[in-house]
Amino acid sequence: MRASPIQPTVDFNADGEQHGFLKLPHSHDVSAWGAEMIPITVIRNGEGPTALLTGGNHGDEYEGPIALSKLAATLKASAVRGRVIIVPFMNFPAFRAGTRTSPIDRGNLNRSFPGKPDGTVTEKIADYFQRYLLPLADYVLDLHAGGRTLDFVPFAAIHVLPDATQQARCEAAMRAFGAPYSMRMLELDSVGLYDTAVEEAGKVFVSTELGGGGTATVQSVAITERGVRGFLQHAGIIEHEESGRNAPRTTTLLDMPDGTCYTTSEHDGLLELCKDLGEMVDSGEVIARIYDAKRTGAAPIEYRARRAGMLAARHFPGLVRIGDTVAVVADVLERGIPVTV
Repeated sequence: MRASPIQPTVDFNADGEQHGFLKLPHSHDVSAWGAEMIPITVIRNGEGPTALLTGGNHGDEYEGPIALSKLAATLKASAVRGRVIIVPFMNFPAFRAGTRTSPIDRGNLNRSFPGKPDGTVTEKIADYFQRYLLPLADYVLDLHAGGRTLDFVPFAAIHVLPDATQQARCEAAMRAFGAPYSMRMLELDSVGLYDTAVEEAGKVFVSTELGGGGTATVQSVAITERGVRGFLQHAGIIEHEESGRNAPRTTTLLDMPDGTCYTTSEHDGLLELCKDLGEMVDSGEVIARIYDAKRTGAAPIEYRARRAGMLAARHFPGLVRIGDTVAVVADVLERGIPVTV
């Protein structure tokens, strides 16, 4: 396979703090010899594990970019044992546009792995992560939120893996992240996921969903910052801090065992959610109504929970289209689990 066209302006093996770019040549109408310049920070101090931290896999999710931008500006090599690679805006074209997918090729980076070195801009970014960055990493944290179309209770997440030992290591890292909720997440389609690429490479991998609505809150950013440090402490890359950020806290373990967790809209219209995030629902209980916005006088369509559990995710905008996920109900496995790193 041909080499990637992406060239880093940082040296991954050099000690110290480096701030540079992944330079991806991109010829277009307003820049014939232009490039997509994806910001990257590498902080290294001698031998030790490597953590790869990413945000902006989708361009309209902001907790990760905010927390990782702050970390890149403040983390010193003297505080690190090993190496931290920080990419706050993984799909940089999408991030600049504030959209889930790239405005250049409509590529969804999180569905583009393993990528192609001679493919679209999005496929080239995926290929570089797959072949050049993932082999460097021992621990991988990919920070997501709901973007403009979903909202979540704040959770860190792993998947159920065929390798029980690898899953146990991922679950320990998830708990160390210390979000209010910790999810064993079910993907409806895992083909092309960054998650899948990382897991198949045998790495310790944690993802998140930390809010939504196309914005970030003071609380969601605080959860993210605290979680990133907990993840790095668990990896043995930074020391445990005696501060308010590490005050005793707990997490609630959630599970999405099968497709009945998802409620999918079969109609277009005006959405009324009947439960708030974090509330418990009974099987068969009405969780949403959809009104026909083209006429008055018609009864709404009722959507009922297909299982009992907690409302962990919901559609965000007030209008819904056929095929949209309206709600996700997850099983509550255990409350009050102490967070340890």
